[in-house]
Amino acid sequence: MLGCRDVGLEIDPLACATRAAAGHQTIRCDLARYPTRPFVLRVVGLIASPPCQSYSTAGHRLGLLDQPLVLKAITDLAAGRDTRTELLARCRDPRSLLAAEPMRYLAALLPHGLPLWVLMEEVPLVLPLWRAYAHLLRPAGFSVWTGILNAADLGVPQTRRRAILIASRTRPAAPPDPTHAQHPEPAMLFGTPRLPWVSMAQALGWGATTRPSPTVLAGGPATGGPEAFASGSRATLTRAQAEGQWLLRSSSQAHACLRPATQPAATVLFGHRGNDVRWIRPPAGNADDEDTGTESVRITDREAALLQTFPADYPFAGPATRRLEQIGNAVPPLLAAHLAAPHLGLTRADVELAA
Repeated sequence: MLGCRDVGLEIDPLACATRAAAGHQTIRCDLARYPTRPFVLRVVGLIASPPCQSYSTAGHRLGLLDQPLVLKAITDLAAGRDTRTELLARCRDPRSLLAAEPMRYLAALLPHGLPLWVLMEEVPLVLPLWRAYAHLLRPAGFSVWTGILNAADLGVPQTRRRAILIASRTRPAAPPDPTHAQHPEPAMLFGTPRLPWVSMAQALGWGATTRPSPTVLAGGPATGGPEAFASGSRATLTRAQAEGQWLLRSSSQAHACLRPATQPAATVLFGHRGNDVRWIRPPAGNADDEDTGTESVRITDREAALLQTFPADYPFAGPATRRLEQIGNAVPPLLAAHLAAPHLGLTRADVELAA
């Protein structure tokens, strides 16, 4: 979107295939074992988005129990001590310690004057770790901001809240100005007014005219087996239906959020514990009870991609379940663009043009 060159470190073969098809250079590796030397004096910006499963509400949150060990790993790496092997043996979830890996790279790169900026993203429960990074980056000459951002405030049709770290050696670190709001503000003499949050219906192209109903996955549902409805056999979605009769259930968890298509989605969750994201159309008068729904169909990877602000034709690789998993694990590109743009000399207008 922003026209810069990136190199990704990724262990999942299908995610690597997706990146290759999309034109991104990728090194398939276990980043915890990959050497840092090849990046010295070559990296202008570092973007880190460790796996969130050990901290996510969709999992067991063992990462919370492991946080003291991760904090020690971060502190030790910053001081030039690699205690990861010892600490990993004590972690309840081995993925927890991946949140310390950015410091291993930073410790190797910073003495040589690069990177100039750092961006990190994770689920909100990881914010204390980002604050620990901030404490260690400021003495190295960085301005640092940490906090929680809601992706919907930046035009993503999803109320996805994430812990963010922004650090820069060349400019004051600050979050991007919100472009959207749940309750939009009127135009003022100074500043740009915020637009209303983008709804699922808007993102998916469900307008005032007749549109196709939520589509089924070609070749069967996400969990396998025959399609619930043959492709193309669904009734059309009328204007009245587009105005709220379809609800999206954000995961298969017991506490899954239900939202009408006239609102942004909740955080869409995929994977073995949360892969059944469904469109629900309850009978009239039962909008809060999906169990009595007369129609129910799983979200498609194309719909999920649009809710994450990927292009509709983005080349995700693999079977439907794995495509959905990649989409759910990703940082919404529009959110990432707003975060990275100032460090690339670009403006909000540049992001909007690229989107």
